Amino acid sequence: MNLLQMLSFGETGWGMALLQATLTTLLLTLAALLIGAAIGSVIAAAKLSRRRSLRSLGELYSILFRGIPELLVIYLFYFGGATVVSAVGHWFGAEGYIDVPPFLVGAIAVGLISASYQAEVYRGAFIAVPKGELEAALAIGMSKAMRIRRVLIPQILRYALPGLGNVMQMSLKDSALISVIGLVELMRASQVAAGSTRQYFTFYIIGGALYLLLTGLSGRVFNMAEARVRRTQRRNPAQS
Repeated sequence: MNLLQMLSFGETGWGMALLQATLTTLLLTLAALLIGAAIGSVIAAAKLSRRRSLRSLGELYSILFRGIPELLVIYLFYFGGATVVSAVGHWFGAEGYIDVPPFLVGAIAVGLISASYQAEVYRGAFIAVPKGELEAALAIGMSKAMRIRRVLIPQILRYALPGLGNVMQMSLKDSALISVIGLVELMRASQVAAGSTRQYFTFYIIGGALYLLLTGLSGRVFNMAEARVRRTQRRNPAQS
């Protein structure tokens, strides 16, 4: 079987399986990034809080999820989550071992890891926001909610974009670890195709190329977003 036959979309080819796995990898990464953004913003707020207890909790979160290996986090959530779900199910009369959806567990696990890095990105972006802009917004009578919505959040996103691009790349690579819990994403599909055809070198090279395609596209998207922000940003008269 030649390369074109192996990559065909017919019954004997692996083209459709690799395409579906690539889409699964992309969706998993995007879901993890959204989960990480929601939790990371809360952790960043805690680390910027004036209350020592909240700062300590934020630091503890960062230490845990940046210090524990990603694979261990995935195992804890998959097998530990299944144990908890099974125990709850037994209370309601269910029998046997209840599995948890690998995609959901993977998105949550990678998202929690991503949150620990996104929190630092948002914290650094907040510190970089010129305090004069907030003072100006206060001087013209903006409410606190409006200052956050109209001034603070847009500026934080502007400064956070480069760091978020790096976190996106990291989450994309971390998604390969989800293959250990049975989700057929790009890494798992490459392994199955390589094992079935004994063409290990070929399919691992193809898998690597598809990962590079995804990272290249995501990098391009973030570069375009940064360029758009620079174009739409009003020039500071003090810098003219």
